[in-house]
Amino acid sequence: MLRQAVKRTAITGGLTVAGLLHAGGLMRQARGRGAIFTLHHVRPKRPRTFDPNAHLEITPEFLDTAISTLKRDGYRFIALDALAAHLASKDPQPAAVFTLDDGYRNNLDHAAPVFSRHSVPFTVFVAGGFIDRTHTLWWETLADLLEQQSSLTFDFGAGDETLPLGSLPQKQSTFDRFAAFLHSIDEATAIDRLNRIAQASGIDAIGITTALTLDEAGLKTLIENPLASLGAHTISHRSVTRLSDETASAEMDLSARRVEQITGRRPTSLAYPYGFATAVSARDHRLAAGLGFSTAVTTQPGTLSNAVNTAALPRISLNGHFQKAGYVSALASGIAFRLMGAR
Repeated sequence: MLRQAVKRTAITGGLTVAGLLHAGGLMRQARGRGAIFTLHHVRPKRPRTFDPNAHLEITPEFLDTAISTLKRDGYRFIALDALAAHLASKDPQPAAVFTLDDGYRNNLDHAAPVFSRHSVPFTVFVAGGFIDRTHTLWWETLADLLEQQSSLTFDFGAGDETLPLGSLPQKQSTFDRFAAFLHSIDEATAIDRLNRIAQASGIDAIGITTALTLDEAGLKTLIENPLASLGAHTISHRSVTRLSDETASAEMDLSARRVEQITGRRPTSLAYPYGFATAVSARDHRLAAGLGFSTAVTTQPGTLSNAVNTAALPRISLNGHFQKAGYVSALASGIAFRLMGAR
């Protein structure tokens, strides 16, 4: 947890510097043509003893603040499907695009009313396995499991280990170790092992999926809102770069077909699960483009330019640890990413 605190302090410092440069009218070119924003949960904050997924959660009040801040900063809000036309145009006004990953119930209950109040379009990326309750949100399962345990026995590959969980740093260290393990072996196998351990402790992983994500009926209610659209997010939410060509392609295609069953039209947008550099590759960009996705988004940070690869679009995370208006301006300015050498 000390390492995370140090990291957050460094990010806060970087955002503060970027905000000052932005306020001073410097490095204006870093803003580019605008930005795509990533959200996950949007809901009132619920206190938890152990909350390793807090970065994936913002409040409705902060979403309202973020939109108001971008309005003040001169952004035009467009749907993701309109992004290609914006990038092809000579419109000097920067565009802001809002996306939400995984299809959480709170996207309907808490995010949609904020977007509607501001007339801001938004795209929700949904995984077929979450819609149909066949796959689980391992990060949520793991958080619940570790929060209630004082120790845990698990085999990471060298025999059973008993992991102490008596303190928050121990819980966080174990969470991080599980996450690294999950991305080091077959993901489906690792998740199945986690789910079985959770079940033995009285935690229903599928029940967590059911409680947190929208099913088909809920998604149909969501898209009754003319500002809402759905995008593909694969079926199982596995890292596509670690899958075979055939399996990765099928995950993308079947996800699009599942969305089409709900909306009546095949989605033109895709979000790669996880989206960071080791979770998606140039091969996956080619597969997405070949399947007809006109836009595919990562979680690699950055702003938009005319030369951006529309099969590997960067996004800016609205992070639960940084819920201040000034941080929104600093992030959207692109200056922080230039300072980090990201773009």
